[in-house]
Amino acid sequence: MQESIRYHILKQIQENPEITQRELARVAGVSLGKINYCLRALVDKGLIKAERFRKNPHKGRYLYALTPKGLEEKSRVTSRFLRKKIEEYEALKEEIKQLREESEGDPESELG
Repeated sequence: MQESIRYHILKQIQENPEITQRELARVAGVSLGKINYCLRALVDKGLIKAERFRKNPHKGRYLYALTPKGLEEKSRVTSRFLRKKIEEYEALKEEIKQLREESEGDPESELG
């Protein structure tokens, strides 16, 4: 499972235990099938618990909760995800700097 998907799933479940798989898929930017697979893997690893709503008319709905092990994993995943995003940000800043330098002599440049 990709780090970003794991991050989004754990974050969303912590913030909204009643989130649907469809909403998780949208937030994580993956298919509903992929979310279903990932949730099962997280349950199997003991990172989340999933319980069916007892009195919900939508019988397929679940209530999700991070386990203590899941809370620890979310902290680790968040830290790694943040480091990766900072690296991407720094690389993008460098690329923008180089593009600006290249476009300085271009008379059609709007950024010049």
